[in-house]
Amino acid sequence: MKARHLGWFKLFGLALVFGLILTGCGSKSSSSATKKPLVVATSGTLYPTSYHDEKTNKLTGFDVQIVKAVGKKLGRKVTFKEMNVDGQLTAVKTGKADMAANDFGISPARKKEFTLSTPYKHSFNSIMVRSKDDSGIHSWADIKGKRSAGEAGTSYQALAKQLGAKLVNYDNVSNDVYLKDVKNGKTDMIMNDYYLQKLALAATPHSGLKLLSNMYFTTNEDGSGVGILMKHGNTKLEKQVNKALAELKKDGTLKKISEKFYGADVSKQPNVKISKNFTVKR
Repeated sequence: MKARHLGWFKLFGLALVFGLILTGCGSKSSSSATKKPLVVATSGTLYPTSYHDEKTNKLTGFDVQIVKAVGKKLGRKVTFKEMNVDGQLTAVKTGKADMAANDFGISPARKKEFTLSTPYKHSFNSIMVRSKDDSGIHSWADIKGKRSAGEAGTSYQALAKQLGAKLVNYDNVSNDVYLKDVKNGKTDMIMNDYYLQKLALAATPHSGLKLLSNMYFTTNEDGSGVGILMKHGNTKLEKQVNKALAELKKDGTLKKISEKFYGADVSKQPNVKISKNFTVKR
């Protein structure tokens, strides 16, 4: 459910304090006020990470609000560019975006290509299937031959292929498309973040779908948490962002945003039984 996304919950207001990352003083300088906006790549279709509120149509979500809070700490406005995952990565690499925020796991592979922030979200993964027959998946071996729904280029689709599944790729579509196709049998399963899938099911109580509680998993690409992607070698921005995230965690802002969008404090490690940890082969 990489767009993993509908605006099911209302946008909330956050009272956040402006802070200057570089000066440490209590008021904004004239130079900070004229700083260029931070250009951030995101999907706009990944509920509750980055999506449009169904009533206002405004872009919101967990990662969106985190980035906005970071921008306030830096004294910079934030401009979002919406695109698919591959587009987001390319935008950061080419300098068309300063960063990307879209539930990106901090993986060894990404560290080779990008500069990543410290984690602001910790989670684990789950598999969504049809309730009536579990889509025929009762063990990891059963995934072979099943149709896995996802977005090309994600670690979930890479793992599904590794386990012998047939890939059905979508291009930045909304959550309801994924759910409908699994229910109708066009696809058999969706591998994705547990919290994202749990919220999707809670918002669609008659979806006919469920999560396999005996097959929660992690991978080498997401076990270190979720972070903000920046251009490789951009240590100046990395330091600024990490300082802002540390302040947001200390003052409780990360927890508040977490509980609003996820109903849980995802800024800390979850306590759950993990069936398996995979090394995704690229």
